[in-house]
Amino acid sequence: MENCIRMIGVPVDLGQEQRGVDLGPGALRYAGLSTRLSELGYIVEDIGNLPVPVRDVLGAERELRYLPSIRQVCETVYLAGRSAITQGFMPIFMGGDHSMAVGSIGGVTDEQPAAVIWVDAHGDFNTPQSTITGNIHGMALAALLGEGFPELVNVGRPGAKLHASDIILIGLRELDPQERLRLRGSGIKAYTMRDIDERGMAAIAHEALGRLAHRTRLHVSLDLDGLDPLEVPGVGTTAPGGITYREAQLLMEIIADTGLLRSMDIVEINPILDHSNRTAKIAVELTASAFGASIL
Repeated sequence: MENCIRMIGVPVDLGQEQRGVDLGPGALRYAGLSTRLSELGYIVEDIGNLPVPVRDVLGAERELRYLPSIRQVCETVYLAGRSAITQGFMPIFMGGDHSMAVGSIGGVTDEQPAAVIWVDAHGDFNTPQSTITGNIHGMALAALLGEGFPELVNVGRPGAKLHASDIILIGLRELDPQERLRLRGSGIKAYTMRDIDERGMAAIAHEALGRLAHRTRLHVSLDLDGLDPLEVPGVGTTAPGGITYREAQLLMEIIADTGLLRSMDIVEINPILDHSNRTAKIAVELTASAFGASIL
């Protein structure tokens, strides 16, 4: 069933403060994600949105940064991801903020490991001790490596879900001071915007995939704020000087060439801040390229 895709909506907005990111799954559907993938020959199943608590009724959790509810959401996402893989589907998780990746990546690696390409302006490698904002979407990658809140580290199964050698970060340009120090000592290979500017996306993409050649399955975690905000205005945590649309397309096309992509996150789309659903439309085209759409 390698031609079967399962779309899973995760309208979580609890990992950050900007309202509206919970509307991301609907924006992707409206932009025609299912139709676009079907046109490529895939059998697409959309199971709707997973249950996520409404932030406005979680006042008692505010001081906890909504950690109990985020943990529960990630547990649900984990089960959905594991089930999709077990049933032979390639899951696409539609966020929602990036905190959901604790569950999605955990779930798709439940039975066998996968390499991860994490496209993001930010490292998401904070812990409760290093964070400036306290926002949990900035701690997702750290939790997947076994660091941070035990409630997140142990989602789905105890302990780390990834090794440092399984992860490539692409598009970095905004890090907290302590997060920068942590990332330098982590063993994770990170390509910053300077690397992309100096060497070009093609060289970066091929080198990144070479570093991940020890795995036979690939997960892409696409945070739309990895792209330049001039290209994608509908994101909550903007950082100027990001990946261009064409660079992002090339990265996805090169990923598709490997034939190893088995799952994907699309996160941090905020339709309230967008212009005519432009960001979701771009996300749909990038997803299509990752799953094999080509110019010729």
